[in-house]
Amino acid sequence: MSTNISSAGGVLPPLPDEKIDMLAATSVLQQQAAEIRQQRVNWQSYQQSQMISNEDYTFIVALDNATDGKAREQLLKSQRAQCAKTFLSLLGHVSKDQTIQYILVMLDDLLQEDRTRVEIFREHSARKRESLWSPFLNMLNRPDGFIVNMTSRIVAKLACWSVDPMERSDLQFYLTWLKDELQKQNNDYIQSVARCLQMLLRHDEYRKAFIAVDGLSTLLSVLSARQNFQIQYQLIFCLWVLTFNPELAGRMNRYNVIPILADILSDSVKEKVTRIILAVYRNLIEKPEENLIAKENCVAMVHCKVLKQLSILEQRKFDDEDIASDIEFLNEKLHNSVQDLSSFDEYATELKSGRLEWSPVHKSAKFWRENAGRLNEKNHELLHILIKILETSRDPLKLSVASFDIGEYVRHYPRGKNVIEQLGAKQLVMQLLGHEDYNVRYEALLAVQKLMVHNWEYLGKQLEKEQGQSGGVKS
Repeated sequence: MSTNISSAGGVLPPLPDEKIDMLAATSVLQQQAAEIRQQRVNWQSYQQSQMISNEDYTFIVALDNATDGKAREQLLKSQRAQCAKTFLSLLGHVSKDQTIQYILVMLDDLLQEDRTRVEIFREHSARKRESLWSPFLNMLNRPDGFIVNMTSRIVAKLACWSVDPMERSDLQFYLTWLKDELQKQNNDYIQSVARCLQMLLRHDEYRKAFIAVDGLSTLLSVLSARQNFQIQYQLIFCLWVLTFNPELAGRMNRYNVIPILADILSDSVKEKVTRIILAVYRNLIEKPEENLIAKENCVAMVHCKVLKQLSILEQRKFDDEDIASDIEFLNEKLHNSVQDLSSFDEYATELKSGRLEWSPVHKSAKFWRENAGRLNEKNHELLHILIKILETSRDPLKLSVASFDIGEYVRHYPRGKNVIEQLGAKQLVMQLLGHEDYNVRYEALLAVQKLMVHNWEYLGKQLEKEQGQSGGVKS
């Protein structure tokens, strides 16, 4: 993609906010904000009832009546300290939702017009030795959807545009709130939540904090559910900016980013969704500091049939020239990785992707003879993945293949039986003997027999004999 962002290695030109705001112009929040701007607040009634001070009244009326940017600039120049004092006082003392909505829109517009105005609030909090964040974060607990999401938008701007980053405990609270809002069922404001994350995650100091609150898992969980293309784009944009941190880019496919995006890519009809997925894939190859991780990511893409998608995309005409460049880059890298691919690499990548199927390596006796012992590497990493599949998967195909692989490991690795028993896999396979699916029962029975019997040649002849007689396996 032609637009760069803040990376771990330095600050790159940011994505213009007006471009993102144009994308979000149709959001529920923006539509409601446009309606709220047309309203008027009777500030005098608040003054007369002594709910606001004379200073606050004078300032807010002057700001409300300042019809152009120049007038607002002059007012803020002469009453800079009063600006922060008045907004915070109004937000703290006014209870009527409709008025709070209007105040928040005024404040958001003020910041949007000139991002350096966030310093007005930072300076005020420093002068008063008060938290900049507490007055706003407390408002995230209010019941009104517009109020909490417009407040969130303001918090994101303060966090991204101020010279001082958000402190750790406040940041954790805010990121957790955003994460929970993403997961909320039928959230009308999900576009605005994603927009805040798009802003925050362009800053490297906020990326690791987001990972620490399990934000990446949440992003992918929401993406895995069917979303409209705008939400897909915004959430994948968040993934894209995360990949500019080399360390995060290196860890990302542990969360199955590549297969999830491959599914979206195969269904995508929107150019901007296609473009952002290809940009993520490119970063997953270019950004990791270890060549081995980049290679593993290439192999994962091959396994998820990304090469096939690239060949389809090559036939389409795109307005964005970056797409053609990314397709060419990915094609070259993936084809090179296929040439270097060993059968064990292929097997390990398939297993790590969680997408087990009857690919050729599973039924290859040569593969198991040569590689069974390698399942012990990295503290039995691959065996633990197989066991996790047996424990959690409901897919008969995955259960069948995993059971078969456990049996082949035991058959070809001398101490395999002991290892499998120590890791608790034997019990899991035996439980599958009662599975509702015939193929799962069949493969589980084979695996159990391999665990019990040591004369493999005799077992093989017996199985062939039984299959010949009955077309299946007798229990």
